[in-house]
Amino acid sequence: MSLQILENSNALLITLHSVGAVWYGLLWAIGILGCLTARKRYKLRPRSPLSSASPSSAPGVSILRPLKGLDTNLYENLESTFTQEYPNYEIILSVADEDDQALPVVRELMSKYPDVDAKVVIGEEVVGINPKVNNLIRPYRQAANDILWVVDSNVTAQPGTLARAVDALQSHTRSGKQIGLVHHVPFAYSTESKIGSRVEEAFLNTNHAKMYLAINTVAIESCVVGKSNLYRRSDLERVNGSLKPIQSNDSNAKQEGVCGLAAFGRFLAEDNMIASALWHELGYRHDLSCDVARNVVGSLNLSDYVWRRVRWIRVRKHMVFTATILEPFTESILLCIIGSASFRYLFGVPPWILIPLHFLVLLLVDLDVYSSLAGHPLSESIRWEFIAGWIGREILTLPIFLFAVFGNEVIWRGRRYRVLRNGAAKQIGRNTTFFSWIRQNPRRDNYERLDTELQ
Repeated sequence: MSLQILENSNALLITLHSVGAVWYGLLWAIGILGCLTARKRYKLRPRSPLSSASPSSAPGVSILRPLKGLDTNLYENLESTFTQEYPNYEIILSVADEDDQALPVVRELMSKYPDVDAKVVIGEEVVGINPKVNNLIRPYRQAANDILWVVDSNVTAQPGTLARAVDALQSHTRSGKQIGLVHHVPFAYSTESKIGSRVEEAFLNTNHAKMYLAINTVAIESCVVGKSNLYRRSDLERVNGSLKPIQSNDSNAKQEGVCGLAAFGRFLAEDNMIASALWHELGYRHDLSCDVARNVVGSLNLSDYVWRRVRWIRVRKHMVFTATILEPFTESILLCIIGSASFRYLFGVPPWILIPLHFLVLLLVDLDVYSSLAGHPLSESIRWEFIAGWIGREILTLPIFLFAVFGNEVIWRGRRYRVLRNGAAKQIGRNTTFFSWIRQNPRRDNYERLDTELQ
């Protein structure tokens, strides 16, 4: 009897460690796929024929840029849309308040580029709890063109970005699926040596980019960050965020009830929901062009970084629960523990060999991803700060996740929300829990500055 129990126990251990070894190998394969995709897609950025086409032969595009306050490098960020190498576009810049500090910058650029079709819209229309959507509703309706390029205010784009994105939007997948949305992987760069800024920079330019590229290469599900997205208003007007496929075969059929951008005002992560709606409700697919969304990271301390990560983990938990719960097992430290235990049991590999090799190779892969996206190796002037940020990010990942996953409340743009099913949310009053009391530290009076953080 005891021999039978021992045999069963050994069989169970072999099974568990085999699963662990397979999981370890699978995650490394995904990471390598992301690295190779970055090399292939971003090393070369060819000039689009649309860059030199006549205005009548290029599809019209309306560039929508929602603004609030003085983002870091705001002038340069907005100027990058005035200098796009594309013959047929308009720019609509929008603010919710006529006293917004971004307006003088906008007017200066409009004076500098009088030949660019640009205008500013002042005043929001409240259609939900998402302030970005509320800010975008009026420009969305006033846009002269069907193709919309929605770009966050802290993003800088290279001159050829729009033309290459339109090329991608007019293409199809290998299986013949229509492209409904073109997005750009965020590439962060910090102008200040603040610890939160460096950790954010390391996160977005390595692990996040690597996984983002791999998931979009496999393309089994929608995965989109809304820093810079191009899609058709006519497509968005057919969906409502229900993620239920439209049953009609009519190419113009739409969902019942409120559709279009206003339908997504109830979500905090409206970018991800719009992408998912185009994917699931219309059956369209997404594409990444060969450009990045250069995301200027402002002055972030460690607390800013932590609370931003907490916010989006809590939002994702209600949108993709299973993927969110599995997330810690994809991260380097826990993955290393799984791998070292499995390989020691199955193959006798000592942990003192696998563990340092794991992190050394991981760092080299991540630096290669950075190099591909940036177009150059990591600068020596920030090398050690960046690596310190990378190490800090890896160490902080699990503690941040464990804290975030057991809560449902977030603070965004100075307001408190409770995240609901499918990522919808409602604004709530002040919370009096212990952790919310910690959050309301003396810096709370300066929280408005964080409106310039990643949106």
